Amino acid sequence: MAIDYVKRPGGSGGGGGTPAVSPERLRATAPGLVDLYKKARISLHKSGLAGLRAAVYLVLDRSGSMRPFYRDGTVQHLAEQVLGLSANLDDDGTVPVVFFSTGVDGVAELTLGDHTDRVGRLHDSYGHMGRTNYHIAMQAVLDHYAASGATDPAFVIFQTDGGPTSRAAAERLLCESARLPVFWQFVGFGDPGAKEFAFLRRLDELPVPAKRVVDNAGFTAAGADPRAVPDSVLYDRLLAEFPEWLVAARAAGIVR
Repeated sequence: MAIDYVKRPGGSGGGGGTPAVSPERLRATAPGLVDLYKKARISLHKSGLAGLRAAVYLVLDRSGSMRPFYRDGTVQHLAEQVLGLSANLDDDGTVPVVFFSTGVDGVAELTLGDHTDRVGRLHDSYGHMGRTNYHIAMQAVLDHYAASGATDPAFVIFQTDGGPTSRAAAERLLCESARLPVFWQFVGFGDPGAKEFAFLRRLDELPVPAKRVVDNAGFTAAGADPRAVPDSVLYDRLLAEFPEWLVAARAAGIVR
């Protein structure tokens, strides 16, 4: 993975309520993201997170059942929503993206200056779509974050449309990573009542402290047509559990 997240003095929270990327810079480099950027900022204010600094990651499922979501632009739309959120939290204007299926299919960057249709182009270049192994993608994110030297917490948006091939490996890695300043926000594409999401709900509800030192994960189901979810609603859902994790992680000395 390219190391794009730069260590900054001051750690998390020193933004004084201002977004990481200024409105002027965003309008100049990514005018199409202005509306998303504004909606994300409103959700951050509502969550008490205005001014927070965090490294935002995006993990995208490339298992075979995801093909329609790439074809119709749904995954691209999520990536743009995440970039709009990241512009409020991380001043480098870049989101590392991990594509996974059986293994890590590819690693790339989504930037303010190069995001239009980028997900589809990258997806097409990676070829075969395999199975669903969460833990391999999760480890790739943890390795990147450790190598980056970041002092701000990581907010990982992990998209999938089903449970992993190895549930034990995914649960083990999630619990182990609870001691790190990394929060996992899972996003499910597909029928919210589908049995495929039972495991994600289990991860969301793993007991503390019996299984993990803090609750370091959240889950939201985006439905069979994720693009129909209003941007403001999605942002509220993405940020629903992150503030509680920050409080618990700071109390435990995980986040400064």
